Amino acid sequence: MEYKKNDIVTVTIGDISSEGEGIGKINGYPFFVKDAVIGDTARVRVTKVKKNYSFARLEEVVTPSPYRVEPVCAYHKQCGGCQIQAMSYERQLAFKQDKIKNNLVRIGGFAPEFVDCVMEPIVGMDNPFRYRNKAQYPVGCDKEGTPVAGFYAGRTHSIIANTDCYLGVEENKEILEIILKHMKKYHVPAYDENTGKGLVRHVLIRKGFTSGEIMVCLVINWRGSRGKASGFKEQCAVTVEEKGCSRGNKCVQDAYFPMQEKLIAALTQISRMTSISVSINTENTNVIMGKEVHTIWGDDRITDTIHVRDTLHDFALTEKGITFSISPLSFYQVNPVQTEKLYSLALDYADLTGKETVWDLYCGIGTISLFLAGKAKQVYGVEIVPQAIEDAKQNAANNNITNAQFFVGKAEEVLPEKYEKEGIFADVIVVDPPRKGCDGACLETMLKMQPERIVYVSCDSATLARDLKILCEGGYELKKVRGVDQFGMTVHVECVIMMQYCGKEKKK
Repeated sequence: MEYKKNDIVTVTIGDISSEGEGIGKINGYPFFVKDAVIGDTARVRVTKVKKNYSFARLEEVVTPSPYRVEPVCAYHKQCGGCQIQAMSYERQLAFKQDKIKNNLVRIGGFAPEFVDCVMEPIVGMDNPFRYRNKAQYPVGCDKEGTPVAGFYAGRTHSIIANTDCYLGVEENKEILEIILKHMKKYHVPAYDENTGKGLVRHVLIRKGFTSGEIMVCLVINWRGSRGKASGFKEQCAVTVEEKGCSRGNKCVQDAYFPMQEKLIAALTQISRMTSISVSINTENTNVIMGKEVHTIWGDDRITDTIHVRDTLHDFALTEKGITFSISPLSFYQVNPVQTEKLYSLALDYADLTGKETVWDLYCGIGTISLFLAGKAKQVYGVEIVPQAIEDAKQNAANNNITNAQFFVGKAEEVLPEKYEKEGIFADVIVVDPPRKGCDGACLETMLKMQPERIVYVSCDSATLARDLKILCEGGYELKKVRGVDQFGMTVHVECVIMMQYCGKEKKK
């Protein structure tokens, strides 16, 4: 039978795609259904027809799945963030475990039975809500012209107005409502990406889960000290005098925002407010943050502390944990509770004795590096972002860590140079690359260096599987695999693996 757009069909959902869509089949022909849960029998409306499959929209659940639950968020269907919130958390974990395994089998070429032997149970959350320490809210206007903030609907730039995302901290709602109220009262225009006019583009909020410190950064379309951004009201073109700022270290020299001092006064009523800044972004781009950040109240940064345990020997790596300094532009894991479990697992897999030289590639601000330094002889970190390396060096100094050295550059360039020209080798290599995985030249140098172990932390098990295939062909054997759920209610999952060198000719 040939299907066409707007056909209504009834399907039983027997599987889940890697993007969280339910998959139901009729005579072997699959329908990918957003918001359907495995086990549902549902009436669906066809939205797009392809030769070998169709996409469909859920119209009615005829018989609900035993895994179906009532979502806590009223916007979960419209918002593109929580793809699987209607699925029980236990089933979400099973889905993510299967996702990792299927990618290792399908892309990595590993036998299913082998993966079952080396794969450990996924590490879930105690509470899969309110876990994000960072949120970036786009700002726009509704049909009546009232300022709104929320999240983009899936695959669009239409803002779903929602100031209280259940994945973020509770303070986000209060902060956003203060900003939106200020914008409405003083006629502060939201940015319009179609015209390039307006002032406020995004609001970035970060919170240190251990410190409790809060940062707010307003991303603005601002072109100069006299308020020349398109749509920028004249009342912004004034100098705001310092009036006894309780944080004390920043004097507001310029006004980037209409009635800026009133907004600051309102935001600083929130407990543990530590930093308020603006990020200047006048580009026609999807990139959220601009290159300039100016602190208008308080500190330039907030701090947070991560505690990692050596679970193999059951002791805390550092009794006080390691404290990190975080700017608006810093990369820092968004789920600090699960990050402690993730890094503890990576440390276990590294199996350090204190005699090893360790390379940490794609090291960011040194989060993993500094924990590795607690059990290694020497750690070298590599990161392409200069500011991140400056942060890593400062974090090492702040925590009195002297056996960690950091280099700016691409891992695929720095690693060969240090190995081939300077003879710096590695007993263990830890990699935590972006979603695209490791560069080919980086993998090639890792194979030349032949470290005893490679620990790979991945946010995309598909590119992980691709890279593991290359490493296994070069003499490594996959020994351990474990998922860590950093992103409850979404289809994303972190994964940590350990590989051991098993080649016949080990270089000295």
